[in-house]
Amino acid sequence: MNILYIIIIVLFAVNILLIYFLIKKIRKEKEIRKEAIEKSRVVLEGKFKEQLAPFLPEFKFNPTDARFIGSPVDFVVFDGAAERDIKKIIFLEVKSGKSKLTEKENQIKENIEKRRVEFKELRI
Repeated sequence: MNILYIIIIVLFAVNILLIYFLIKKIRKEKEIRKEAIEKSRVVLEGKFKEQLAPFLPEFKFNPTDARFIGSPVDFVVFDGAAERDIKKIIFLEVKSGKSKLTEKENQIKENIEKRRVEFKELRI
């Protein structure tokens, strides 16, 4: 009889441990899903703000002069195009919150600052 009680107690303890680890795993998966949803929401919010940028007060150019590209920079602004007098061309990256330029965006910025920009014509 004693051995039977010991076996029952051990099986009960093993079941309790298995239930504990199962609950822990389920909670971890829920947390991972929650984080993924939050990151997705932040990305979508950023993309929405990028598209809306020309109509916000912070946008200091005529919205009709801006062309949305999205990648690798958000906009190319042909400043003055609406008046048929383009004064300059601006590569504009829209950022919100604490987001920083990506490596590629920094490379683009560096090339522009070093005046490594060209205009080419392709005739076909």
